[in-house]
Amino acid sequence: QVQLVESGGGLVQSGGSLRLSCAASGRASVNYSMGWFRQAPGKEREFVGCITWSAGLTYYADSVKGRFTISNDNAKNTVYLQMNSLKPEDTAVYYCAASKIWGSRTAGEYDYWGQGTQVTVTS
Repeated sequence: QVQLVESGGGLVQSGGSLRLSCAASGRASVNYSMGWFRQAPGKEREFVGCITWSAGLTYYADSVKGRFTISNDNAKNTVYLQMNSLKPEDTAVYYCAASKIWGSRTAGEYDYWGQGTQVTVTS
């Protein structure tokens, strides 16, 4: 099994920054891709971006491209989501997830999920 724990959420003003962390434990594999998703009240889960665990190749949704950056520290089994230039529309619960499908952008293809961390961006 793989356990994922997100942290780093909080309340920030528009234009501010946050860095989310996702710590993996258990039988994490370098073959996993790590995804970030978010879900706002009344909305469906939205793909934010993903990173391949071993190679560090990244993919981003158009809505966050240029503002968000995903990175990983394999030695710490941790993935990060650096969020800059935050907007009120970025407000959501953010989840990290692990998939055996390389570069997946689809929530249904992710096998393990964290508990989520709230990000609130004020105007």
